[in-house]
Amino acid sequence: MNELLVDHPAPYVRRLLINRPDARNAINAAVRDSLFSALTAARDDDAIRAIIIGGAGGFFCAGGDLPSMVGMAREAARDRMADGHRIVALLWTFPKPVIAAVERAAAGAGAGIALLADRVVMGQAANLLFPFLRLGLVPDWGLIQTVCLRAGQARASQIFLDGKPVNAEAAVAAGLADLAIEDDAVMTRAIEESERLAALPQQAFARLKILLRQNSGTDPLNLAKEAEAQVACLTGPEFVEGYAAFKEKRSPDFRKKAE
Repeated sequence: MNELLVDHPAPYVRRLLINRPDARNAINAAVRDSLFSALTAARDDDAIRAIIIGGAGGFFCAGGDLPSMVGMAREAARDRMADGHRIVALLWTFPKPVIAAVERAAAGAGAGIALLADRVVMGQAANLLFPFLRLGLVPDWGLIQTVCLRAGQARASQIFLDGKPVNAEAAVAAGLADLAIEDDAVMTRAIEESERLAALPQQAFARLKILLRQNSGTDPLNLAKEAEAQVACLTGPEFVEGYAAFKEKRSPDFRKKAE
């Protein structure tokens, strides 16, 4: 099975759909490799002027593949972070418009991918999920920077500390999403947005994007610091407890030492 479906739903537009519907499109190593290759190809293809990122089966992305994170040594954790960060860095500097079509949910790394887009289109029943602290982890995939950029630092702190789902209406109000529309119209609207943005002057758009992100105070992304923090969390006892609680469908107890 191809982990990434690639097509062209409109002239000058390339669509990338994460294709692991049985796992709610969770991101594994094969998805990371396929996504990086497809994004690089789209960036370098003069015939492509905008891209859409979505998920197959009407579900955006459940985030990282949690079972594959358990029991990693520090070097493996570093390699995993580097693997994801090459996608984050590529999307952060992507010179063409990126539209995220968020159906049902974008969780963890999935939310990270969505918020690196220039336009986020959400279904009215969709949610953005930031479960990191509940798992004993810190936000990654550039989320501290992108949530602060879109919603401001105070609101970002609330979102991460609360750990509650952010529905489409709240996401638009906070600046995390741009449009909240009927669930069955998400992809259609994403295609319409991609066609509109594909008509913009490409060099001017790329320069504007750079200037906006430099002006935000979040350039560069500080991915090295994010990696250092997440490696410590992934290889520490709190993630052991957080994952055990997730698997057992209970609340984690970080006051006790993980056995």
